[in-house]
Amino acid sequence: MTTSPVERAADQFVSALAQWRVERGMTKKQLAARMGFDPSYVSHVEGRRHKPTEDFARRAEAVLAAGGAIWQRFQEYDELRHARGAALHRDPPVPVQWMPPGTGLIVEQEVAELTYIQGAYRCRIRRALYNAGVEPVTRYLVKIAVDRYPHDPAGSNRHHRQHPLSFEEMDLSAVAGEGGAAEPMHWRLKLDRDAAKEVWLLFANDHGQFPLYPGERTTIEYAYTVGEEKWGQWFQRAVRLPTRNLTVRLDFPVEFEPQVWGVETSLAAEVPVRTPLERHNDAERAVFEWSTDAPLLNARYRLEWRFRGESAPGVGDAAALSVVAPPSSALSSQDGARVWSSHDGVHGPAYWEGMTVSAGRGAVAATADGPGQSVGEHGPVRMPAARGPVRNHADGQPLADQNGHELRASQRMRGLGIVQRGADLLRQRARHFQLPREEADAREAVDALRATLDRLETVHDFSKGVGLAAPQIGMPVAAAVVRPPERGAEPVILLNPRVVDESGDADEQYEGCLSFFDYRGLVIRPLRVDVEHARYDGTRVITSFERAMARLVSHEIDHLEGRLYVDRMATDATLVPVEEYGQSGRPWIY
Repeated sequence: MTTSPVERAADQFVSALAQWRVERGMTKKQLAARMGFDPSYVSHVEGRRHKPTEDFARRAEAVLAAGGAIWQRFQEYDELRHARGAALHRDPPVPVQWMPPGTGLIVEQEVAELTYIQGAYRCRIRRALYNAGVEPVTRYLVKIAVDRYPHDPAGSNRHHRQHPLSFEEMDLSAVAGEGGAAEPMHWRLKLDRDAAKEVWLLFANDHGQFPLYPGERTTIEYAYTVGEEKWGQWFQRAVRLPTRNLTVRLDFPVEFEPQVWGVETSLAAEVPVRTPLERHNDAERAVFEWSTDAPLLNARYRLEWRFRGESAPGVGDAAALSVVAPPSSALSSQDGARVWSSHDGVHGPAYWEGMTVSAGRGAVAATADGPGQSVGEHGPVRMPAARGPVRNHADGQPLADQNGHELRASQRMRGLGIVQRGADLLRQRARHFQLPREEADAREAVDALRATLDRLETVHDFSKGVGLAAPQIGMPVAAAVVRPPERGAEPVILLNPRVVDESGDADEQYEGCLSFFDYRGLVIRPLRVDVEHARYDGTRVITSFERAMARLVSHEIDHLEGRLYVDRMATDATLVPVEEYGQSGRPWIY
């Protein structure tokens, strides 16, 4: 039984190590080999038979790319281990932040304030920065993206086409420095779309430049406004740089009768924030504040609220807005300087975080005597000269929009809630469930997948079978459901799956994907795959799939690992428009 702070800290280190090892899909022996240790060493550490060393912790952090989480747990353990006497029983200290190689900026304090004023939300972000890198920082990237109806992408896109986010509305402003030394920051437009803006905040203005040099500190503050019709009822902060302190404030009219709560989201679970929110009334304003010291890298903290007052706007409304700065990687500027930026706050459902849907990825050049060429994500795509009618297989009627225009296959999929190619979520590795603890969440994801498949089968005949992965319906978790080609066969449920073996024999067949259903592509797949996957109770089994099922299962596991089938196509292969494909409604031939 754990009886001392040292042992508790050691247990927390082991838990973090095991969590990240499982998240990266490694066995204990595989991790030991990557770290350069004896095959049994990781097993001994996780079994509490060996105590972790500094060298072990550093290697584990580097191999598992845990964003500092493993190293931070070791720091807590190591400081307590070296404590003496009564000091041994004090509360664990605030650890020194791990700074991954290449990290240039440290956030010494962040204060994020959200204020409701006369039908709009004013967001103000203040960061105290320290340049711990070796290059001067000359600019800072901020991305602002709105999503009015996050669970209805088609409706949200229509809304933002009719009500685009504008810079006039946002009234974006930024300064660097404090008091009389504060300097206005110019900004440079990087992206301007109806529902998304990206700007570089420049360490420069009409009077000159003021880069943040290595070893220097400054404070930047930027603010913008978004109308209540484009904002959701929660405000999320994501930690992407070493951060000493994070404070979030919400400021609402008292007459709205606001109720506020907080959630912490990690790789393992979503739980209430560990410290309570504080509320105080200032005249006719209700101010809520929450703060945390030394938050873990990659942690997310979300404050949510509801208004109960009769005069409050949008009670229960699902609008959302997200502000996303780039991950903690170096961004090259034109003059060779680099800037490292944290992932900024996110306002809106976590399952849709950072998602952008591209209306078109390539330019089309029309020719006089044939179809045009579009440069897509995987080389040239043949564009059809003409399209035949798309019909609902249930009643034979054309599928069309409200204006009578025929819908493309991808438009039908988007209308049924399928995330489309170009969304960031489809290129991210899905989070593994912690089973059996997250059994309820896993069942919820599977139920959502099965319900979506039921809807899909009303508009298309999947004679080859069909699969669907959770990221395709906006859920970044490792779950997929595959329905075999045989009518009436039981669907296969895959939780936390990974391929552990495959046959040397392979074949090449055309595949389609619900996330870009207008095209088909030739993909080589093994004829047999052995897949290790979890049951709801946490036990793991290995199932062998052959031929069509091997292809379907492999396709869905690719989705959970952030890959699309175009990544597996030959470099000289082209995507074929579904109108030219000619094999729809027919099973694969083996």
